[in-house]
Amino acid sequence: MRILGIDPGTARMGYGIVEDAGAGRERAVAYGCLETPSDIRTELRLQSLYRGLIELLERYRPDALAVEELFFGRNVTTAIHVGQARGVVLLAAADRGVPVREFTPMQVKMAVTGYGRADKTQVQRMVRALLGLRETPKPDDVADALAVALAALHSESLTARLGGLS
Repeated sequence: MRILGIDPGTARMGYGIVEDAGAGRERAVAYGCLETPSDIRTELRLQSLYRGLIELLERYRPDALAVEELFFGRNVTTAIHVGQARGVVLLAAADRGVPVREFTPMQVKMAVTGYGRADKTQVQRMVRALLGLRETPKPDDVADALAVALAALHSESLTARLGGLS
C-alpha cells in the first residue's frame, strides 16, 4: 500500500509518500514541497499546484491520497486559501482516479503519536522515528504531510486486519 499525504496550502503544499515496508514498518518513498511564488495571481498558483500534484500522482502511482479535513481557525483569509488548495488536491485525485482519505488533525495526531492532542514537535519526532529518518523533514508542511500519509497507512492496515476477522 502506497499513500500520498498532502498538507494543503497555496504558498507551500507539503507532500509525503509512504508505503508499507512489511513486518509492521513504514518507509518514506519521497517527500517535499510544491511551492508557488507570492507575486503571481491566485489562479496561476492553483494551476501550478494542480500540475505538480498530477506529476506526483503519475510518477509515484499511490493507492490512495490522504489530506486533513479543513480546520477553520481564527484567520478567515488563511482558511479560504487552504480551502482553495484543498480543492485542487481533491480535483487532482479525482482526475487520476485515486481514492481520497480525509482525517481530522486529532485523528492524525492519534494515529502517529497515540495522543490526539499531541503538539507539533511530538508529531514531528514520531514521523522521524516511524520512518527512520535522520532528520525531521523541513519545512513543517512536509512533516505534516508525512503524518497524514502515516495516519492513512495505519488506518488502511487496521481496516485490512479487522476485515480478516469476520
